[in-house]
Amino acid sequence: MRESVWLVLLSVGLGESIREERSGFREKVPCIENGKFYRNPNMKAEFAFRKKECSEYYLCIEGEVFDFQCSTGLKFDIRRQICDFADTVDNCDMVAERTVPKPILNTDEPICRTGETACSDGSCLPTELFCDGHPDCLDGSDEGWCDPEHDPNAAPSCNYANCTLPDCFCSTDGTLIPGALQPSDVPQMIVITFDDAVNDENWDLYQDKLFPPSYKNPNGCPIHGTFYVSHQYTNYAMVQKLWNQGHEIAVHSITHKGPEEWWGSNATIEDWFDEMVGQANIINRFGGVDMEDIRGVRVPFLSVGWNRQFLMMREFGFVYDSSIAAPVSDPPIWPYTLDYQIPHKCIGNRRCPSRSFPGIWEMPLNQITMEEFSCAMVDSCPPYFSETELTEMFLNNFRRHYDTNRAPLGLYFHTLWFKQKKNRRAFRKFLDEMVKRDDVYIVSNWEVIQWMQNPTPLSQMESFLPWNTCSDTVPLEEQACNIPRVCKLFSRELRRERYLYTCKECPQTYPWIKNEFGLDFK
Repeated sequence: MRESVWLVLLSVGLGESIREERSGFREKVPCIENGKFYRNPNMKAEFAFRKKECSEYYLCIEGEVFDFQCSTGLKFDIRRQICDFADTVDNCDMVAERTVPKPILNTDEPICRTGETACSDGSCLPTELFCDGHPDCLDGSDEGWCDPEHDPNAAPSCNYANCTLPDCFCSTDGTLIPGALQPSDVPQMIVITFDDAVNDENWDLYQDKLFPPSYKNPNGCPIHGTFYVSHQYTNYAMVQKLWNQGHEIAVHSITHKGPEEWWGSNATIEDWFDEMVGQANIINRFGGVDMEDIRGVRVPFLSVGWNRQFLMMREFGFVYDSSIAAPVSDPPIWPYTLDYQIPHKCIGNRRCPSRSFPGIWEMPLNQITMEEFSCAMVDSCPPYFSETELTEMFLNNFRRHYDTNRAPLGLYFHTLWFKQKKNRRAFRKFLDEMVKRDDVYIVSNWEVIQWMQNPTPLSQMESFLPWNTCSDTVPLEEQACNIPRVCKLFSRELRRERYLYTCKECPQTYPWIKNEFGLDFK
């Protein structure tokens, strides 16, 4: 009995010690309660970039401060709210992101008239001005809280009665099969995409290793991929050849500039037009790709650009975006239109659209899984797996789609991943297996949308006309040349010479932002 009393007294004393320690810790690191991680505001400036101080971060919840520390060798990035390699973190001296004041959204008594919403200072503005990409409140509060939970103009939840194909598709959790087909009636689509420049560094990989003429879909047409093309170092004669071969050419920006958070947080609507519409114009002018065939956008670093990006897409007429990574789910997510709220969480501290953008498709990046890891881009997965393990990884992710709702399986790459022989061999083994199957089609993102707009059972796919264009002849005026022009051009913006390869006429100067046609303004 005496022993039990002693244990109770000891535990009480220990609890008081922990509380005193926590109290002292709270006094040392003040609370910044904004729902985000932050650094110690009392940290000495001269120590900010030391490994220890830059790896420590804090979170305040209901007045209580909790401390965290990155793994050895990593530092905490305040802007992206993640631990990352030390050489990529440049904001160790930043305590916290500036918090924009919150608008007054809910009050017991109305502050504003019907159709108006209050800024944080109580002034009233038309509700339609909130979260439209332009600050209108003097304190910017109309543009600072624009996630689906706070945007007064947020897209509504999926409404099946008002959302019908071919122009609208939604489901409450994102897993619904279009056309109410049974999984066994759905062709398993695989989408292979590549980001960045097309040039001599990757041309043989595309032509000989990944898309050889012998690889065909069950309808007899060649397999296709989607290429998200950025401007610098791209050979536009090669882009035109890929387009001639039936691959999809899409937009990945002109500059591909960093830092990555610029795209999601700082890029204006004008910036989005300059980067994406500008690159579409370059691809059209120097790559010879018909403008109506340039339908898709992928943002650099997958740093989706909130409502501003999609306002640009709506105005220009882009059909779809493929920049939003979806959380790992089983079954996986089908593509959807942005008429309604996105059916999954916006992960990775990204800024997904909160408003409705009717008719614009989102081709979400279903993450692939490897043991305990998950990755949106294949090349962002750990690099140490063997050839056998990689092949099995591709097959396991295929089965996760094929054995459930047969949502399209996306495999997203930068070509640097294929530099390793084991990676090339593993993926070729996977492709060899897939092209043998009569229920698997390797198609572009646009071809996925074509099928979703008109869901067609597997038994009728050989007569599905949108995918049966391989017998069409490319008009002579659209065919890529065999020997392109080599244009040696000076770039004022880059302050150096650049080469541009094209089957078209050489521009006067190197095409760039606000001068995508390369005109020399003297």
